Amino acid sequence: MVLETIDLIGAIGPGEGLLTDAFRRPITYLRISVTDRCNLRCTYCMPEAGLPWIPKPAILTFEEIERIVGAAASAGVRSIRLTGGEPLVRRDLAELVKRLAAIDGIDDIALSTNGLLLAEQAETLAAAGLRRVNVSLDSLRPERFESIARRPGLERVLAGIEAALAAGLAPIKLNCVVMRGHNDDELAEFAALTRERPIFVRFIEVMPVVENAGEQRDLYVSADEILDRVRTIGHLEPSPGPGGNGPARYFAFPGAPGAVGVISPLSHDYCDTCNRVRLTADGRLRLCLFGDHEIDLRTPVRSGASREELAALFHGGMLIKPERHHLRLGEAGSRMRAFSEIGG
Repeated sequence: MVLETIDLIGAIGPGEGLLTDAFRRPITYLRISVTDRCNLRCTYCMPEAGLPWIPKPAILTFEEIERIVGAAASAGVRSIRLTGGEPLVRRDLAELVKRLAAIDGIDDIALSTNGLLLAEQAETLAAAGLRRVNVSLDSLRPERFESIARRPGLERVLAGIEAALAAGLAPIKLNCVVMRGHNDDELAEFAALTRERPIFVRFIEVMPVVENAGEQRDLYVSADEILDRVRTIGHLEPSPGPGGNGPARYFAFPGAPGAVGVISPLSHDYCDTCNRVRLTADGRLRLCLFGDHEIDLRTPVRSGASREELAALFHGGMLIKPERHHLRLGEAGSRMRAFSEIGG
């Protein structure tokens, strides 16, 4: 379902107060895909040959993203997360961070990354205004990392995590997509990291998307099973977690500096508390990650729409933001450019 932007600009005023959808959920969080490209080819996310990439002229420029975020902030958005694809392959990303950090109303800027390029960029990004980092990491074993990602690089990712900690990009959240028979025997090993460092490991249920539709049912491990298996190495207590805008439920070992989280889009969806919308690399405002409800923002921003007109599109989008997704185990959902899209 695509809402016509020209109709919205004419029919809806700029709106005032909080950005709230039809189900009275305040929408304060905007995830921005700065590129659809990625330097990994994770088996659950992308074909080995890659995907048809968005043509470069269709990708939003930094100036266009800045204008859209300014409008979003005026409508009530307060937190930004930069994603991809892999956002660190976008040249001069720190310049975009600096621009967004200067926008009145934006209180928090975070980044989701696979970590391959993080060691080289962490300090510059932090200086530009980046606050926090999520790192996708599906195995702590080099050979298995390469098998899942179809690329080597575990040592580079671990170096990136250390560089992020040194740069003050805390808390560090590690996102691990759990796949039966592939990495589910590492749950205890990942969880043990939270006992030693201020690291928050979030285990994500593998989701039914186009790229894994044929095997998703066999790969699936529920959040409940994940927690039961982690409890075999120690008692877990409910924890408030590290803050932020993500959908994880957290649990911690007594006295641990970190915590274990689970993100469960299938077994325990979090639609009731959804506070986010997403901007695709080519300028579509996607109102649900797993749906086809979206608004074209690229056309109006390139046609000279004012901040007030762009803000009106955000308010208008609340009319079609769905109450919840309808993912089902074993049924293919929408195509995703990156599994990192789900982790907040």
